[in-house]
Order: sequence, then structure tokens, then C-alpha cells
Amino acid sequence: MDETWRTYLMEGERAGLRYGLGTPRAVLRGLVGARLGSRFGSSLEFMDYRDYAPGDDLRRIDWSAFARSDKLSIKLYRDEVSPHVDIIIDCSRSMALPDTAKARAALGLAALFARAAANDGHTFAAWQVRDICRRIANGTERPILWDDIDFDSQEPCPAALRGQPPAVRSKSLRILISDLFWLGDPHDTLAVLAERASAVYVIQVLARADVNCPAPGNIRLRDCETGRTKDIFIDAVAAKRYRDNLARHQENWDRGCRRTGAALAAVIAEDVVEQWTLDNLVRAEILQVI
Repeated sequence: MDETWRTYLMEGERAGLRYGLGTPRAVLRGLVGARLGSRFGSSLEFMDYRDYAPGDDLRRIDWSAFARSDKLSIKLYRDEVSPHVDIIIDCSRSMALPDTAKARAALGLAALFARAAANDGHTFAAWQVRDICRRIANGTERPILWDDIDFDSQEPCPAALRGQPPAVRSKSLRILISDLFWLGDPHDTLAVLAERASAVYVIQVLARADVNCPAPGNIRLRDCETGRTKDIFIDAVAAKRYRDNLARHQENWDRGCRRTGAALAAVIAEDVVEQWTLDNLVRAEILQVI
């Protein structure tokens, strides 16, 4: 493991001293468990209704609603959550592009969330998605002690997660830290993360270069994961097409997260590491200042 990255973990752990984990409105605090998740379960707090389907437990039919509407409805409840956090880092090569702060921000944010979990009295485990999703060495200890991390994966994050899903704790809070730069339906990734989870937070880490289209002129693009190159000319039309594609990609993830009840927030890596002031994550209620 690059020892410089240990410095990034130290930065994030230090910044995390002033934060606790928030609870977005979609993940409300409960009275029985430590927290309540956004997934349907069997706790005592009523959440919503859905139409009856053959095979549903007849004991969960709301007969009073049937008497009013002549329509069979099933009561849904919120799931109780154990106080454990699983932090999952996308270790694709795109997360450590030269001349960007993405790796620094990703490692720092993972350490920050670990510290915030500890501040709340929660246990945590840190994971890295490379060829498969595996536990980071010493990933249940202080972030400064984490080891064997490398941003070297050529495997798309969804394929690695599906190939060997992480052995995360049932009903844990799952936090994915990634640039989300892969093709396909976000549901493939969100479905793995949401399986038996209390809640899912998705933190998208972008570099300024990801957001800002290159200056006009001829450039050579190189795929950091496949090594393929492509020469293109950047003009006003190409710049607009890039911005539109990025906006559609963001909208696709936003829609996928809303469907699964996950909380999504994007950060600019260079902005994060300059001051470690995470106002947008606080506004999204993913973090809270303590």
C-alpha cells in the first residue's frame, strides 16, 4: 500500500472528529431499534401500504381499509437497524487518476465515515472493490491502521460486486464511495448494496476535470482501465454533448437511488481535501456536525 495513502486516511480520520452520521428523511430514527431503515421489514412502526398480492401474509391485510375501499392492502413497516456501518470503496483505476484528488478524497471520506460511526458508538468495517469486494486489512480498526489498499482494478464495480458480494452484516448501513463511472443500470449495484441493508448512502467523488470539459482543441483520451486511446476534437458541440451526457448519467443515478430509498450526494474531490468542510453532506443529512 502506498504510504502516501495512509496520510490521506489520517486526514479523513482527523476531519471526522467533528462529525456524526446523519439520518436522511428517508431513513427516520425509530423508537425500538437504534435506527430505522428505509427498507420494509417487521418492526412495529407503520410505514405505508401496498396492494395485496397472492402469497402475502393474510395477517398483514388492513381489513378496516378493505371495508372502506373494497380493496385488499398490505401494511408495511420499517426495519430495525443494528448500529453497524459497512464502508465500501470503489478501487477502480479511474478513482486514482493522475493530477486529480479522487483517491485522496475517497480514502479520506472512508476514514471520516469510520470516525463518524465510532463517534456515534457504532461498529464499522471497511471494504474495497477490486477484482472482488474484500475486507480491507485491519478494516475494523482505526483508519490509520488500514492496509493493503490499491486502486488497481480493471473490473467494473458492479461486476465485482455481483461476482462476490461483500459479506456485510445484515441490517447494516452501507456507504459506497465511488465516481460511479461505469455503464449500465445503477440498479445492478444498488440491488447488491440494499440486500438486507438498513439504509444505503452513495457518495459520488468527482474530480474537477470530470465536471469541466477540456479546453477546445485536439486531445487524446486514454481509458485508464483498458489502455485504449481515442483522438477527438473538442469544440462547442462536443463540450455540450459531454455536459449533457454527464447530466443524464447523474439523473440516472439520482432516479435509481430514489427508487431504492438510497441517499445520494456528489462531492468534488479537490474541494473536499482543501478544507474538509462537507456542507453538502450535512445538508443531505448524511453527516451531522457534533
